[in-house]
Amino acid sequence: MENASARNLWGDFLDAHLEFASEDAPKVIHFCDNEKDADTCANLVCKDIKRATSHSLLGIQLRKDVMPRIGDFAVVTDWSGKAKCIIRTTSVKLVPYFAIRSEHARLEGEGDKSLEYWQKTHWDYYTRELSDFNKAPKESMIVVFEEFEKIFQR
Repeated sequence: MENASARNLWGDFLDAHLEFASEDAPKVIHFCDNEKDADTCANLVCKDIKRATSHSLLGIQLRKDVMPRIGDFAVVTDWSGKAKCIIRTTSVKLVPYFAIRSEHARLEGEGDKSLEYWQKTHWDYYTRELSDFNKAPKESMIVVFEEFEKIFQR
């Protein structure tokens, strides 16, 4: 793990939870593609308001990223890389974009937590994300809806 702040937080977590000492080092993540939203989301996770995130399956495939799995750990950072907390994936569901419901938006905890807010901000994000690959989001595209729990914070 290259990020010293994340490495220190993971070390503090392992000191308190020796049962996970044999786990591989977690991925280090920030949410979103800009500083304001990344910092807002990190703070929402720390306050136990944000408990889910939505990836585009196509984006994961095009970047050759690994699909999230139940039990995965991640160190959440702000945009600048400062470790804020550790989360663990509790659920992963593949859902067509058009089938996302208000419960999904509420679990993500962003904005006013409405489905309309979720649809607008995520459509805009998926548009930016996929444009790097000359692709565009579609109503039928698959969203990887990942739920998680915050398990550690200093």
